[in-house]
Amino acid sequence: MKFMGMSITPSSPGTLSERGQIRILIVCALVALCDGYDTQAVAFIAPAIISQWDIASSAFGPVFSSGLAGLAIGAFACGPIADRWGRKIVIMLCIATFGVASIATTWSTTIFELAAWRAVTGIGLGGVLPNLITATNEAASARFKKVAVMLMICGFPLGATFAGFVGAPLIEWGGWKTILILGGIIPLALLPALHLVLPPKTRPSLPENQAADESRIAALSTEAFGVTALFTDGLAIPTILIWTAFFSNLLVLYCLMNWLPALLSLGGSSLSVATLCTALLNLGGVAGALSFAQFINRPRFSLYLATAYIGCILCILVIVYRAEETGLLMVSAAFAGGVVIGGQMAMNALAASLYPDGIRSTGVGWALGFGRIGSIAGPLAGSALIDRGWQGTSPLLAASLPLVVAALALVSLWITLRRSGIFAPAS
Repeated sequence: MKFMGMSITPSSPGTLSERGQIRILIVCALVALCDGYDTQAVAFIAPAIISQWDIASSAFGPVFSSGLAGLAIGAFACGPIADRWGRKIVIMLCIATFGVASIATTWSTTIFELAAWRAVTGIGLGGVLPNLITATNEAASARFKKVAVMLMICGFPLGATFAGFVGAPLIEWGGWKTILILGGIIPLALLPALHLVLPPKTRPSLPENQAADESRIAALSTEAFGVTALFTDGLAIPTILIWTAFFSNLLVLYCLMNWLPALLSLGGSSLSVATLCTALLNLGGVAGALSFAQFINRPRFSLYLATAYIGCILCILVIVYRAEETGLLMVSAAFAGGVVIGGQMAMNALAASLYPDGIRSTGVGWALGFGRIGSIAGPLAGSALIDRGWQGTSPLLAASLPLVVAALALVSLWITLRRSGIFAPAS
């Protein structure tokens, strides 16, 4: 069977059937959609809670921060645990965690309770994503792995976009709690399907000349929950570079997602234009991922992505200096989303292909964990620049520097892998 020009036909007797691969891809994409919905939901319920509880907007800061901190903790912790005890059980536990916690958040009556439940929700959300990436990567046939990961992760921005479309009607119909209840029921309902579709943890059959290396990696994966293995066999420099790219990209992404509507409004754009630009940012991310998927198996893909980051800087300059031209503004927002969101999906696939099976969840999880630190730093940096008197959309100019850092990290990663000959076994 062919998809997007690549075969998904099983390449070995131990590989899942075509239908099995597609089932896993679809179910993981649905979970990613729930992840995106629940991650974005708090931004839509915040105004309703602030109004209902009659509190200052600044009082909601701990709620945002605790959720982001939970995302980082989940990413750091759950990847190594999955490498040791299996992807399936960790994925299901994470889904149960954020599903139940999302519903339990509706019982909150104080900011402290709300922040505590959002932290628990964040741990589940942060822990499930690296394992969805790993499960999809390992289920797919060799040539389809990176494309499969990118298609699966498209569920995340689609879920965030869906939350934007249904948020206002749901709040008007049943109050802010209905958004969280929906965000808890749907992932919990997916648990039976996951149990049936996801295979148990298995060890791949390896050529004899790889058996010793794999045994050593497996031994290392039990040390410090596998983190040590990320710095062995010449992986140290690639690991640091991929962490740098994740941190820089997610810093810019969350700065745009959190501050773009407000900064456009401060710069003179109408609320409708600001909201539409944010929606286009997310939808552009899906389009960008599908575009990058066409090229991700090419040897120089990291260089293509680095070039796209430079183009994204030009889009940010347009947003800052030509915001009064609505058409140009919307195109720039969509292209920026395509590069930053689509680029993040591509880097998820690159990270999954960089590490062998025994430490793959650890590698992806820690890369996303450092990225989550960037996602915390991005909104805080925007707030600090506004406090220092930066006007209108000018704080977005600061996003140019992390994009340059991400581009340099990707170029350095390509040079390092090319010189050392380190490429993922699955690639």
